Amino acid sequence: MKLKFYKYHGTGNDFIMIDGMTSSLDFDFLTQKKIANLCHRRFGIGADGLIILSPSISNDFKMVYFNSDGNESTMCGNGARCLIKFASDLGHISKKCTFEAIDGLHEGIVGDLISVKMIDVLNVTTFDKDFVIDTGSPHYVKFVDKLDYDGFIKDAKSIRHNDTFDKEGINVNFVKIVDDGLEMRTFERGVEDETYSCGTGVVAAALVSHYADSEIGNDISVLTKGGELNVKFDRNVEKFENIWLTGPAIKTFSGVIED
Repeated sequence: MKLKFYKYHGTGNDFIMIDGMTSSLDFDFLTQKKIANLCHRRFGIGADGLIILSPSISNDFKMVYFNSDGNESTMCGNGARCLIKFASDLGHISKKCTFEAIDGLHEGIVGDLISVKMIDVLNVTTFDKDFVIDTGSPHYVKFVDKLDYDGFIKDAKSIRHNDTFDKEGINVNFVKIVDDGLEMRTFERGVEDETYSCGTGVVAAALVSHYADSEIGNDISVLTKGGELNVKFDRNVEKFENIWLTGPAIKTFSGVIED
């Protein structure tokens, strides 16, 4: 059996994309092990995750997302933006769309950059001197003065695997406030490593930064290792709504999976 795949990335957060909209193929062969092998950076295509563009009864499409460990996962903001671009490139949508994801309905806008509307966020909680927030995926946000140091992965792992978070897992973000916005690094559960960018993590960093210091506005540029993203939102007391994540989404290549 042969299955065409496409490779996209959003600020270095890269994904294997599969078009399931019109295919009659049975995707049962995409087992956890198979997906993990495809995402492996030495023995496979290499990616932070795999996404299937699936049909929806009442919306433009459905997003089915798997982490690079092969397990179906929670919302992925950059993956969603790449999927919007993918759907547009294939002609399934034009400039706007509404789609289903594991955390609910989302909207997308196609332009020179790709925007996705995230779910509303109801609260931010504190953990010691840091913060925990769910932006479609759970995130730990820690403000730091320095990002460029060798111990980041070790320190992030110690948070991700502490007694509170070890079982369910949590994405760990170290965030530095700079004059023109934020800079950050993210360690992702399921990938179990640092990624060049994380969309839900960027949203988490922006919302928590505003929550911690209201002088930080609601239109925030965030620089990741893979490039710059923008987060805009409205705050209604403790609720964040009308949250938009915007940035590039780029096709890099395509090929065929033979099974």
